[in-house]
Amino acid sequence: MEQFVLNNQWISIEAFENCVRSRQKVVLGTDARNTIEVGFQFLRHKVQKNDTPYYGINTGFGAMCNTQISSENLQLLQVNLLRSHACGMGEHVSNDLVKRMLLLKAIALAKGNSGVQVATVERLLFFYNHDVLPVVYEQGSLGASGDLIPLAHLCLPVIGEGKVKVDGKVIPSERLQDLFQIKPIELQPKEGLALLNGTQFMSAYTLGIVSKSERLLYEGLTIAALSLEAMDGRQEPFQANVNELRHQFGQIQVAEHMRNLLMPSDRKKAHVQDPYSIRCIPQVHGASLDVILYAKKIAENELNAVTDNPTVFPEKDEIISAGNFHGQPLALTLDFLAIGLAELGSISERRIYKLISGYRDLPSCLVENAGLNSGLMIVQYLAASIVSQNKQLCTPSSVDSLDTSMGQEDHVSMGANAATKCRKILDNVISVSALEWIVACQAFDFRKGWRLSKHVESLYKNLRAEVPFLENDRNIHNDIETGRKLLVNRIG
Repeated sequence: MEQFVLNNQWISIEAFENCVRSRQKVVLGTDARNTIEVGFQFLRHKVQKNDTPYYGINTGFGAMCNTQISSENLQLLQVNLLRSHACGMGEHVSNDLVKRMLLLKAIALAKGNSGVQVATVERLLFFYNHDVLPVVYEQGSLGASGDLIPLAHLCLPVIGEGKVKVDGKVIPSERLQDLFQIKPIELQPKEGLALLNGTQFMSAYTLGIVSKSERLLYEGLTIAALSLEAMDGRQEPFQANVNELRHQFGQIQVAEHMRNLLMPSDRKKAHVQDPYSIRCIPQVHGASLDVILYAKKIAENELNAVTDNPTVFPEKDEIISAGNFHGQPLALTLDFLAIGLAELGSISERRIYKLISGYRDLPSCLVENAGLNSGLMIVQYLAASIVSQNKQLCTPSSVDSLDTSMGQEDHVSMGANAATKCRKILDNVISVSALEWIVACQAFDFRKGWRLSKHVESLYKNLRAEVPFLENDRNIHNDIETGRKLLVNRIG
């Protein structure tokens, strides 16, 4: 199998995603190993040489930062940190996100500014490569001082404690020694803090959301094109000249994409213009694309960042206590992205509403014998319910902050809450888009003899191969579940 060599190179989101999705084995390169070792030896000699207090290395944590720790207790200090902070609650973080967290933590520690052992980074990569997935809980992080609680659960198995999933089963980490012949890592000064400080929980969510959002947006445009064709919409609003007047990148890109999706038609139209949910696809979907691209830039920066504390600089003989663990860049971005995604769901629901409303010679509720049959009427109810939930979830987390650690940590980002909310919104938009897909196919089936472009026709056939035309009322829950699974597969 092809290997991904981690050598402190700049890693694009595309390269990261390809590595995760293709299940490439990740190994440390020579430069990374050397850089890690230099930082580790620098810190070790620094601590041994003098009694200067260095935060979290030979002092307590948070509000106890001025309490100096004796040299014989420095290793126990780091172990106690992992144990005490592993107090998460809620649902288990998905296997996919845990793998991303492991890789992100290894990438950050490999930069050499954290003062950890090579063996510690290699243990994280061993877990990643062998699908040894620590049990991590969704609730607990404030998004400042790093994602302390989730990362404590992620890294407890490094010292042979906590729980892991192996082959789908949750087992105590103590069993890893027998299963894989690996011994717990003996943490050195600062290593516990380096493992806990960082934004890898928020970053894992952000990277996953951004990657899926971009793919969902383009799949959503194909679905929107099918809705437009079923509604006999006009194509003039997608012309290059009118959209280029606005100078908005996302709008111009979406308009061009829509032009490529639509089949040229000479059908005469009685209507002068379309509803906003059709006519303003470039403006609305384009604005969301701009948000996704902004989030992608921030996520890629964080992917390549060092976000623990303190930070060591061997070449300058410095150990700096600062705040790179603060999640504000991600918190604000995730809140922004949540709004951009929610709007994709909102405009999709409006197209559903139009399609079932007896609009432009389509039958009411898209079924014959409406009244006796309810058709797809209640599908719009479902979409409305989901869209309403998204509006509530868009309340920003990043404007909230609670004083913690007896005032030492007096401003936090709440970026982890922003991450879990944004993930839920993404899942909801996938559901609404799947509903529009089902409705648009049903509507187009009433346009006998009309043609679709090759790409839109492929989308139509993809659903129709699994979900038949609705002639009379049936329990359509299975249709909805099938449509959603098909869309998830298309997004990847």
